[in-house]
This record gives sequence, C-alpha cells and structure tokens, in this order.
Amino acid sequence: MPRRDSIDVGELTDSAFYILSSVIEEKHGYLIMKTIENLTNNEVTIGPASLYTTLKKLLAAGLVELSSDTGENKKVYKITSKGREMLIKEIERKKQMVKFAENFLD
Repeated sequence: MPRRDSIDVGELTDSAFYILSSVIEEKHGYLIMKTIENLTNNEVTIGPASLYTTLKKLLAAGLVELSSDTGENKKVYKITSKGREMLIKEIERKKQMVKFAENFLD
C-alpha cells in the first residue's frame, strides 16, 4: 500500500506550513526561502530541494497556484482559498497540540 502524504490526511508538515504561510502574498521560490529564514530569525531554513518538492505537493493538492501575471522568468506562487482554509485549520490543530502539552506541564 502506498504511503499517504500528510496533506492527504488534512495535515501539513512543518515545511509545508511555513511555505503555505509565506505565500499568502505572492512570492517566487528564493523569496519564499528568505522570508521563512528572516521571520524565524534563521531558526528555520528550507533548502531548494525541499522547497520545490513541497511546492509541487501543494500545487497538486490545490493549496497553492502559480501566478499568471509575473512578467518575469520566475515562477510566482500564491495561496488558494482551499490553501487558506487548510492553513487556518492547521493553526487551530497546532494550538490544540500546544494546549494539550501545556496541561501536563502545569
């Protein structure tokens, strides 16, 4: 039986979460990587191979799309409405996970 991707079960990997969050505003690949690095104070870095593999999965799932009005040779990505919904659900899921763990630490 083939392994199911986390996106197929309605969850995002950490990389997919950061990438999807960063393309709320249209960005090309290099800018996505730099945005993630800058906003996490270099604590999270996603290399080109992981970035484009994950973007391919996000595209296939309909969570991101290529912008049709780039005017450059670069591929520009943006979140879809389906992607926005999944991102909101994932934020709530992660909040529940943190709350669960904090109950044990109190």
